Amino acid sequence: MMEKLLRWIDAHLIALLLALFVLRSGFLLVENIGLMGDESYYWDWSRHPAWCYYSKPPMVAWLIGVFTWLLGDYTASLRLPAVIAGTVFLWFFHATAKAFYGRRAAAFALLMILATPANVLANLLMTIDAPLYCFWMMTIFFLQRALFDFEPWAWLWAGCATAAALLSKQVAIALPLMLLAFILLDHQRWRRLRCGFALYLAPVLLAGLPILIWNAGHHWVMFQHSKDHFTAQISASLVNSLDNVGELLLYQQLLITPLIFVPVTILSVQSVRRLRNLVAPQQFLVLMGPLLLLGVLLLSLEQKVQGNWPMPFYFTGLILLAGAWQAGRWRKWLQYGVSLGYLMVALTYLLPNALNALHLQDSRYDLLKRFNHWPGLAIRIEAERRLGVPEPDSFVVALGHRNLASQLAFYLPDHPAVFRYEASGAVKSQYELWPGPEAFTGKNALVVSDSQDVPDQISRAFRTFTFIKAIANPMHSNQPFYLFSGQDLIAWPTAANKETK
Repeated sequence: MMEKLLRWIDAHLIALLLALFVLRSGFLLVENIGLMGDESYYWDWSRHPAWCYYSKPPMVAWLIGVFTWLLGDYTASLRLPAVIAGTVFLWFFHATAKAFYGRRAAAFALLMILATPANVLANLLMTIDAPLYCFWMMTIFFLQRALFDFEPWAWLWAGCATAAALLSKQVAIALPLMLLAFILLDHQRWRRLRCGFALYLAPVLLAGLPILIWNAGHHWVMFQHSKDHFTAQISASLVNSLDNVGELLLYQQLLITPLIFVPVTILSVQSVRRLRNLVAPQQFLVLMGPLLLLGVLLLSLEQKVQGNWPMPFYFTGLILLAGAWQAGRWRKWLQYGVSLGYLMVALTYLLPNALNALHLQDSRYDLLKRFNHWPGLAIRIEAERRLGVPEPDSFVVALGHRNLASQLAFYLPDHPAVFRYEASGAVKSQYELWPGPEAFTGKNALVVSDSQDVPDQISRAFRTFTFIKAIANPMHSNQPFYLFSGQDLIAWPTAANKETK
């Protein structure tokens, strides 16, 4: 049964990928699950094209901007790049596994990656992960061609793929660093490969230059934000360390599935310990994933680690695991693991229908509530906006988390520019880097706040400032949103002490 399935995958790969593309595109159109906060935030970035943003490089904003420009500002058009990037990723993943271990192992590797809920989410949510995974895998594919098939121009294609990955997320800097580590493992490699490495590095440096220039003009805000990830949440005790590790491990088992996560982790440990004794292709695969995966797992002993951080490090680990499976290791375990994975994937796709069938929508058990409550909330806020601030040239101010600003910008019918005020004076999001509503001086505003206590700087910025009403917050019943009308903006308050957080 398994052998027939693997042969079928190898013979019908393009048809399988096209079917997956249609399935996932149809899921986006039919289910129409609301945007998560990061997605609307990146969509708002896309309306202000730049070489970099507060926390990330520009690729996610560029892709969203192109597709919403072509297809309109809709949830499906915003997420379509994730489906396309995910399909391209799968082709390169299979092709890379095939280059290292042959057709049979490549088909099994594809079976494994498709059995992970992480692959489903990365193909349906338009965050930085979708383009990063795609360009990361393209890099591995072309580096295999350059290193082991000795194709000179593959160095340049690999460099372009890494450049695109670097424009997607800062973690892509690990690709050239790990490649350099691989080359330096053997003295003969450096002599033989240094010219190719220079060709590879050229587009990477070219892509990094505008990011550096942008950050130099914005107080190195992206680098400071990245640094804060590794300094702000240091574990203070053994209990906290164990909590962090436990939370990360649980997250990995939900995303990768338990019966795949366990062997890929064990294989990673074994491969890293035997790194010097492995053949060159295996050394390359270990350095490009498993070593980094173990590094992130160890990092969780020191601080809180986000569950999606290790995801790109699994790709070459799964290819190694497919090679081990082909050699006879973990045969039954992985077959059970793939079966469990497809059950978890099916449940992921069926979740919206299951919630509807069980009448759990908007209940405490609704796992999609955090996505789906914004459209209805925006309708209620828009109704009060029409009554309280009816002028067509009015503007909107959000006081609270950046998600409040970005979700209002996306879901209010006219997609207005929403301005966010940070009372502390710190730069905590992209909104503090953009200009305020100085062009709206003399105009009226709807102010939406997550607190009844509005900063004095805001209330004094208008000739008159009046409370409109409280709107129930579906996510927190005891923390409503408060709506205010600000009439006749005198001057937008400027924070006296702006510092990056």
